[in-house]
Amino acid sequence: MKSLDPNGGQAMIALVTGPNRDSLLQIGRTAVEERLAACVNVLDDVVSVYRWQGAIEQEAESLAIFKTSSARLPMLRDRVLELHPYDEPEFVALRVDSGSPSYLTWILDSVAG
Repeated sequence: MKSLDPNGGQAMIALVTGPNRDSLLQIGRTAVEERLAACVNVLDDVVSVYRWQGAIEQEAESLAIFKTSSARLPMLRDRVLELHPYDEPEFVALRVDSGSPSYLTWILDSVAG
C-alpha cells in the first residue's frame, strides 16, 4: 500500500542525531507542536563514527526519528536546523514506500495544514 495522500503528499521519515536525549526531545516537541511532525521517537545510546575536519571522531549521541509528510519536510528541515546545537546537524530524509495504511494516513493527517 502506497503512503500517498489524495493531494500527492507522501509519508516521510527524517533521521536526526544530536548530543543527547534532552536536546532532541525539545526539538521533537517543537516539531509536533508546530505540526511539522506527527511523531518523534528519540533513541539513546547511539554511537556515531565519522570524519570531521580531517579527523576520525567517535561520539555518544541520541537519534531522533521524525514522521512527517513530503509537503512539510522542507519546513521541518529548516526548523530542525534552526534549533539544533550542532554546527552541521544530520538531517536525512527517507521516503516511506509502504506501511500500515491507517498509520500512514494518521501521519499525513497529523501534519496537514
